Formats: sequence, C-alpha cells, structure tokens
Amino acid sequence: MKKWSVVVILGCAQFVMVLDGTVMNVSISTVVKDLNTTVSAMQAAITFYTLTMASMMLFGAKLGDVWGRRRAFLIGSCVYGLGSLMTALSRNIQVLFLGWSIIEGLGAVLVIPAIAALLADNYSGKDRITAFAIIGAVSGAAVAAGPLIGGFITTYSSWRLVFAGEVVIMAVVAILARRVNDAAVPQKVRIDVLSVLLSAAGLVLVVFGMLQSKTWGWVLPQSSPEIGGVPIAPLGVSLTAWFIAAGAVLLFLFARRQESLVEQGRAPLVHVGMFSIRRLRSGLSVLGAQYTVTAGLFFMVPVYLQMTLGLDALETGIRIFPLSVALILFSIVGTRLSRRWSPRRIVWVGQLVLVLSGFLLLSSVTTDLRSGLFAAGMFLTGSALGLLASQLGNVNMSSVSDKETSEVGGLQGVFQNLGSSLGTALIGSILIGALSSSFASGVATSGLSPETISIVQEKTQGGVSIVPAASVDEIAASAGLSSADADKLAGIYRDSQLDSLRVAFVGLIAISLLSLVFARGLPVEVAGRPRSKAVAT
Repeated sequence: MKKWSVVVILGCAQFVMVLDGTVMNVSISTVVKDLNTTVSAMQAAITFYTLTMASMMLFGAKLGDVWGRRRAFLIGSCVYGLGSLMTALSRNIQVLFLGWSIIEGLGAVLVIPAIAALLADNYSGKDRITAFAIIGAVSGAAVAAGPLIGGFITTYSSWRLVFAGEVVIMAVVAILARRVNDAAVPQKVRIDVLSVLLSAAGLVLVVFGMLQSKTWGWVLPQSSPEIGGVPIAPLGVSLTAWFIAAGAVLLFLFARRQESLVEQGRAPLVHVGMFSIRRLRSGLSVLGAQYTVTAGLFFMVPVYLQMTLGLDALETGIRIFPLSVALILFSIVGTRLSRRWSPRRIVWVGQLVLVLSGFLLLSSVTTDLRSGLFAAGMFLTGSALGLLASQLGNVNMSSVSDKETSEVGGLQGVFQNLGSSLGTALIGSILIGALSSSFASGVATSGLSPETISIVQEKTQGGVSIVPAASVDEIAASAGLSSADADKLAGIYRDSQLDSLRVAFVGLIAISLLSLVFARGLPVEVAGRPRSKAVAT
C-alpha cells in the first residue's frame, strides 16, 4: 500500500478538481435561484473557472519548476481550499465568481501540473502507466460521484456543503503532501512576465469572444455594447470576431516570444519546439477536443433536464450516472486493451463510439425524454471518454524526457481547461443563440395577435434567457398576456429549447468527428512490444 500512497494523495486532489465542475453543473438551477442570478451568468462563471486555469497553467507549471513541484502542489492546495471556502460562503454571483472562477482556478494551476509531474517522478515503466490509469479512474470516479453527491446534497440540503467539504479534503491533502517524493531540483530561472501576459490575454480574448457570441453575433453584429448611445462594431463587424482575432494575434506573438527567448539562451514559458513532436501534438489536440465535448455535454444536459423537463439536481445526477459508471469501467478496459492494441486504435474506437453516442443523445431529446435512448447515449459517451482517458495522459508524458514532464503537465492542463472553456463557451453560446432565433421564429409564425407579438418582441429584444419552461406561462401572464396566449407562448418556448439543444448536439458531434483527424499522430506501437511486433492499426 505504501507504494501507492502517492497516487492516493495526488488522486484526492485530482478528485476534488474534477468534482468541482460536475457539482456546479448539476446545481445550475438551484444556484441561479439561490444567488438570484441567470443561467448566462452561471455559464460565464463555469467558463472562467476553466479559463483561469487554461490561461495561467503554463505559468503555474513554470512556478512548479522554480519552487519545486511538491511546494507548488502544497501552495496550490491551500489557495484552492481558500477559494472553496469563499464559494461555500458566497451570497451573490460576484463573490462566487471571485472564489470559484478565480481563486480556485489559480490554486488549480499549481496543483494540476504538479500532479502529472509528481506521478512521473514517483513511478516508472509499467507502474507509471498504472499510476496514470488510476488518476484517470479517479477522475472518472469524481465524474460519477459529482452528479450524485452534488445532486443529493443540493436537493436535500445545500450545494454550499460540497464546497465546505472540499476545504476539508484539501487541508488533509496539504498535510500529507510531505509524503510525496519530489526528485526534481528547483530551477533558478527568471519567469518572463511578458510571456505570461501574452498567453493569458490571448486565451482570455479568444474564449471571451466565443462566450459573448450569443449576444454580439459571430460576424454580423446583433446587440453590440454602446458608448454614448453609439454601438461598438468596428467596420460593421461583431466584437466577437475582433476579440477572437486579437486573441489569435497575441497567441502568435506569444509563440514568437518563446522562440526569441530560446535564441537568447533564456528560459521560455513553454518550449514551442515540443509541438514538433507528432505524438505529443496529436495527444494534446485529442485531449482538448475530448474536454470540449465533455464540458459542452455537462453544460447542456443539466440545462435540458432541469430547465426543460423540470427535474431537480438529484434526478439530474441519476440521469448522468450511466456516463460516470461507464467512464470508470472503460478506463480500466482501456488500460487492459493497451497490452494488445496501440494507443491510436484505442483512441479511434473511443472517438467513433463518442460520435455514435452523440446521435443517440440527439434522438432522445423530446418533451418527455426517451429514457432508454438517453441512458444508452450517456453510457456510450462515458465508455468513449474512459477509453480516451486511459491512453492520453501516458502518451503525452512519455513523449518527452523526465526533465520536461512538468512542462508537459502544464500543457496538458492548458489543453484540458482550454477545451473545457471552449466547450462551455462555444456550445453554451450556440445553445442560447439558437434558443433566441428559434423562439423569435416561433413567435413570428405562431398566429398570436400582433399586440401579443409586439409585447414579446419588446421583452426579448436583448435576447432570450434560459428559464424553466414551466415558468414561462407565469412570466407571460405577468407581462399582461391572456392565459391562452401565455400557454401558447410557453409551448413555443419549450419547443425552442428542444430545437436549440438539437443544434448544440450537432455541434458536439461535429467536434467529435474532427477529433478523429487529430488522432492520426498517436503511437501505433503496443506498449512494451518492439515496433515490428505491434498490432497494426
């Protein structure tokens, strides 16, 4: 047992990191009501939680090199615990945003790269493969437990207790951190502040632009912010496009800055030359796509189950449970398969299953939920994610030498959290944007009186918010509509929610198909066998 004590300690931290997001997702409707906020505000909080990690992960990984990985892990655990405490005590969305999206995120940028690097430090060979598989299974367990723990506690007590529990777990992790061996010698390097600013600003601009696309529009401006009553849309183009373009330019300058630092003999924030390693480039790309799909799904499904069908947090967790069980099970299956199949073959199978699961989930979206199809779709989704999780961590870490594991751990954190940010921002914006256009179209062709249509258009000119479908008739009646018109409007809104969910599912299927291309560079060798004896893929 002593041999695996490091995995237990690091696994507890990993469990909390994954648990955090799943709890917040299944508790969306309750948190919205408790803090008197909106689904869009929660979308922003969820997005910026992962975006904070993505934008600062390379900086966190570099701090791990400078301070020592164990010290960075300890400090990050303490910061994360502080953020969890603020979240548990929050009384409005602003405090929750600060505690959860910012402070917890900053703690995680120290913890996540350290977990990967410390695993690589403490284990080698087959033990390392097993250790990464265990961490993948722990993540799966958190995905499994998160919806149920969060759903149960939110339904019968308060979501705040989950975050209070995280404070206790991280305190225990911090106390036991001294048992983790840190073989790496702290490096005396100067961190380039300009690199940190360029990478953080570039990622924030890209993701924030996507997040705001539901309001601003992608290219043609829809509802631009104003200064002195004048809409801001340079050259008649939406700010979304400008933000994404500006972010891309900053990321390009970041890459050039790293090359310049290497030429000067200084330490870069990340060696961009590592992206020339095909298997690493491919592994990180598939990892990012995987987390994009996962985050998009975990935002969409609770919205559908809670806002359209009216289920509570516990019922939502139960519906998600098949995904969680399958993720754990197929993380183990994937590890066993790696003795016979190459990582590329296993990942391709997982990606094809992910596409199939997307079609099943798409077919299940109705006003009364096709439970059998939905459960099968969630189980297959978990199976696919489990197969991917069993391979990608070890593929990425084994692509480089031991001294570069911390840097790759940081890159993994960037791609995981950037994927999660993009998934929540992109899929969430597609969902909300499609809801607005579908609702507007439905109202215009509904046969409602011109007066009623005019009232509805006036109330929704700034966009349509996601609210419980069952409450729309009350909202409409309070706006002065007759009971007949209110009932009809509620039906239009429910249908619009379903239409927007279908559009968002198609987006997830497209991302899953695209990730098949990314997997082409994964290893074709079976672990532990000479290349000539590898099973063909």
